[in-house]
Amino acid sequence: MDDILLMLPGPTTVHPRVLNAMSQAVVNHRSKRYGEILTETNELMSKMFQTENQSYLITGSGTAVMEAGISNVLNAGEKVLNVVGGKFGERFKKIADAHGIKTQELAVEWGTAVTPEQIKEALDADESIKAVSVVHNETSTGVAAPIKEIGKVMKNYDALYIVDTVSSLCGDEVDVDKYNIDVCVTGSQKCIAAPPGMAAITYSDDAWAACENVDSHTFYLDMKAYRKSGNKDPAETPYTPSVSLTYAMNEALKMIDEEGLDKRVARHHKAANATVAAAKALGLELFADEKVSSATVTALKIPEGLTDSDFRGTIRDEFGVELAGGQDHLKGNVFRIGHMGNISYKELFQTFAAMGIYLERNGIVEDGAAGVSSLVKSYL
Repeated sequence: MDDILLMLPGPTTVHPRVLNAMSQAVVNHRSKRYGEILTETNELMSKMFQTENQSYLITGSGTAVMEAGISNVLNAGEKVLNVVGGKFGERFKKIADAHGIKTQELAVEWGTAVTPEQIKEALDADESIKAVSVVHNETSTGVAAPIKEIGKVMKNYDALYIVDTVSSLCGDEVDVDKYNIDVCVTGSQKCIAAPPGMAAITYSDDAWAACENVDSHTFYLDMKAYRKSGNKDPAETPYTPSVSLTYAMNEALKMIDEEGLDKRVARHHKAANATVAAAKALGLELFADEKVSSATVTALKIPEGLTDSDFRGTIRDEFGVELAGGQDHLKGNVFRIGHMGNISYKELFQTFAAMGIYLERNGIVEDGAAGVSSLVKSYL
């Protein structure tokens, strides 16, 4: 198990510093010591979100903060415009449906991105829309939405702007305040490179104003409870948090801060560009429109004549590299390479060497080293 290289769109490989941080003694979650660690971690989260707003850690997956993000700012019967172009856009819609929130789907073809013009047209056509939800980085398709440009549109409307940055924060450009984002959510196990199980959320003043007018239909994810506990001295969470995962998030965020957020984002973009070039060198076909391809995950079509189980299974079992399969109707047709978190050229070399050997051995390509050669040029 220890020899498996995770080249997934989460979870990602966790640095020993972060793992070691988790080995610290568990403290009372109502103590001053934990309050200090929580406060520092929340402040670091706001720095990564690039916001003056308070951020809050929630013990749970990214789905937990997606639910917290929508359920606390919209009453049952109010309408949200859900952009759906993959599994996680679908998830936002399903969460809204579960809370009785009226959903209007803005569907875009899988592999393409929504445009700001489409958002504007929808808002102009229906003044009853109270919020718009967008997945910044759709890991099921390898597409990044233009959240900065959408934010310019949203500035001219009263609707709240809700953005899922679970698989993009600290790996792509996210600036909550400059992009006019009202609700922004993220998870621990993607670009932040901490273990799964922790998530974070931040609200703008407009989001908090909306929250005050919502009859809460959630308990564990009640954001008013998180704000009340977070404002205590020492800061707390309303319910028992994962103390060890808080240590992990704290250390992982410190490592990002040491690297520098801008440098970390640039590293992710370089890895994405190198991955696309290497894939093309091996004759692999991108699933997503390259103009909107993700900085943190690349989706590729499985070459004709290969099965997903043999391709990914052999690369995992023989070469120790774990790739992600396709989701929903893409299952068996697409595989995905995650290049997020602590990924560098070293991991990409191992990945493309494994794929190149497999593809040449099975007669799919003549030069199995072409991907690695391309990586060398990308990193010269």
